[in-house]
Amino acid sequence: RGYITLFFELYSGIPQHLSFHPYIFIFHLSFRVFHSYFFIPFIPNTMQIVYEDNHIIIVSKHSGEIVQADKTGDEPLSETVKAYIKEKYNKPGNVFLGVVHRLDRPVWGLVVFAKTSKALSRLNEMFRLGEVRKTYWALVQTPPPTEEGTLTNWLVRNEQQNKSYAHDKEVPGSKKAILNYRVIGSSERYTLLEIELLTGRHHQIRCQLAHIGCPIKGDLKYGARRNNPDGSISLLSRKVDFVHPVSKINITATAPLPDDNLWQTFK
Repeated sequence: RGYITLFFELYSGIPQHLSFHPYIFIFHLSFRVFHSYFFIPFIPNTMQIVYEDNHIIIVSKHSGEIVQADKTGDEPLSETVKAYIKEKYNKPGNVFLGVVHRLDRPVWGLVVFAKTSKALSRLNEMFRLGEVRKTYWALVQTPPPTEEGTLTNWLVRNEQQNKSYAHDKEVPGSKKAILNYRVIGSSERYTLLEIELLTGRHHQIRCQLAHIGCPIKGDLKYGARRNNPDGSISLLSRKVDFVHPVSKINITATAPLPDDNLWQTFK
């Protein structure tokens, strides 16, 4: 609302988009306007395709993007990926895209989508059985008590607060949560952890690290001292490893590091 979307074409022939506020008309590119109020789906500059074949597509999302539609009404990454597929392959009608898992809105990194119903059903089962290995990187200000370890807790989700609480023993309504972590780097003020997620609970990494006194940088909800200027939290879905649900080849995908100075020190 309040924005006009224009389209222009670079000499490469690749469709691009430009969105601007109607009261600001400063441009530094020459382009040909096709229609000032015409909108078609586009691929925003934030979307990075890490892997794609006939059955799956793996995208690295930016903080702030939602994976699937929610009550905010913001356009989700799933719709952006559909638009890309429709445009690239000139597909008529609706495009099939299955959402296999999600990432929290302030988190960066890899999201796996299914392009066929066969891949979707098999990937859903693989995620349920823990056959997809998920590796995360997290920046914390307080280093953990040991260089590496396993965290086992029972998490209770508070729907109204959209927050989970960790317990050291099983309590009513709790779900068991397990992750492995190890220290893989440090800067003057922060420690970089690599985390292998063994279960997939609500806010699991955020909640379990906070429970041992190591909240993720920028994660005010779980006890960080201050927010990140861009609203992100310093948690990255760094890598996924799994056997392809159809071809059965081994797939390993790695997300690029976020483009800020602190993350780039660990490149």
